Amino acid sequence: MSVSPIPTSRLATVAGERFDVVVIGGGIIGAGIARDAALRGLRVALFEKADFGSGTTAGSTRLIHGGLRYLEMLDFSLVRMDLRERETLLRIAPHLVKPLEFIMPFYGSSLFHRCKMKLGMALYDLLSYDKTLPRHSFLAPAELKEMEPNLCRQDIQGAMVYFDAQANSPERLCLENIIDAREHGAQTFNYTEVTGAVYAGEVMRGIRVRDLLSDDRTEVSVESRVVVNASGAWFDRVAGKLTDPGNVTQIRTTKGVHIACPPVTNRAVVVFSRVDGRLMFIIPWLGYSWIGTTDTDFDGDPATAQATSEDVDYVLRSVTEYLPALDTTQIYFSNAGVRALVKEKGSESSVSRRHRIAAGAPSGAGNLISVLGGKITGYRAIAEDAVDAVCAKLKLNAPCVTATTPLPGAAGDVRSANASNAGLTNETIAHLFEFYGSRATEVIQLAASGEHFRETLSAFGPDVAAQVVFAARTEQCVRLVDFLLRRTLLGFSQDQGQSVVARAATLLAEELGWSRERTSEEINLYQEHIDATQAFRYAAC
Repeated sequence: MSVSPIPTSRLATVAGERFDVVVIGGGIIGAGIARDAALRGLRVALFEKADFGSGTTAGSTRLIHGGLRYLEMLDFSLVRMDLRERETLLRIAPHLVKPLEFIMPFYGSSLFHRCKMKLGMALYDLLSYDKTLPRHSFLAPAELKEMEPNLCRQDIQGAMVYFDAQANSPERLCLENIIDAREHGAQTFNYTEVTGAVYAGEVMRGIRVRDLLSDDRTEVSVESRVVVNASGAWFDRVAGKLTDPGNVTQIRTTKGVHIACPPVTNRAVVVFSRVDGRLMFIIPWLGYSWIGTTDTDFDGDPATAQATSEDVDYVLRSVTEYLPALDTTQIYFSNAGVRALVKEKGSESSVSRRHRIAAGAPSGAGNLISVLGGKITGYRAIAEDAVDAVCAKLKLNAPCVTATTPLPGAAGDVRSANASNAGLTNETIAHLFEFYGSRATEVIQLAASGEHFRETLSAFGPDVAAQVVFAARTEQCVRLVDFLLRRTLLGFSQDQGQSVVARAATLLAEELGWSRERTSEEINLYQEHIDATQAFRYAAC
């Protein structure tokens, strides 16, 4: 559904400017590249066709982990990188990335299988030698039954316990990279579509882009010394606009589906699918059991990916034997995301999650850098590799500092605000600091400036009206769906934010100058999102 456009293009600020690097794609990897480049002193512009973190980033398992199954694939360097990055994110974003305890139960396993898994966990600890999380341990059957009473008890032999990490909102992890990039001079734009490249002879000199929210759809030329294609699952589509549309595809896209169910475990549980033996996760998330995932080839537009009835049936058949107490009739909503993998043959799950940085293009566009593949956990390291390639092209010696520089919400004292004068409840204060980190002080100050800013938005949580205005003023929130899904977690409540839609839309309309028609369109657009998360109930696709 389209919405009523705004009268003027937001791209007026970049028309005719010359940047050191233009980043195409505002998922977590593109956002990380923009932040890294800006912190190195480069002039940066980033363009995202939808909202920041709304694609693959939002469709993830929401884990920050090394990936146990990659050990079986003998991809030790990938596991090591992600375990190192897990530790980095726990340090630079502790308000967004938190330790999570995992249990892997054994059921009727052979001695060989149990020994193999024990060796794998020993390697996992060895490859994370610099970690702050506890080492793995083992539970006897009686201990496991006490800790996880809802697990099937038949043939249970005990379990392994290990730690990884979780990001409740990878969308906000992405957003804080955008915020930090902007604070260091980058210009970032959501809802802007790159339509082609600008060439001088055979040399790429920039890109053409248009504002999808403006009634002025005129393409704007943006000059840049280097262009980075970090568009993830849309990579080949974007590459075709920049170079030769006939170029061979370079990525393989696979769909992953998760479902939100009533809580059935106390900790994260890892099991092997009863359907095909794949690793499956049952993860405590926002009061749900977040269960997934699938891994099937997907050739359509990633923006249209939905969970089908077959997807949900696969997830349930994979785990219900382990969890007899799971109520399969009560699924709150589904989530579908499309992974971008470096193209190779084999089954979907056998394809490496390793990233690749490619400089240049077959057409001779030597100022183009392509980022293919990658996982959320390793986004910062992938961004570092990409910006290293940018600096090499620009012949600059500018070291990366993102591994030691906290993200905005982790900077400063996260409890420095004087909440007593804000008129907010202790529950709301605690929630704001938990969610925004040190940036909560800005939300609290806004709430203190007017009683209407302190109004609670929903019966499902302590979020307040000030957060809507804060998102519009400081977090590039330009759509209702942005606020409910990526500036807060309200869209993941049991009613999927429906109780707050009207109030949030009214506040955004006041702040952004929406007409009554535009406000109604935004509400309808959000309803379309809800319908997509419920599509599995109605028909097999």
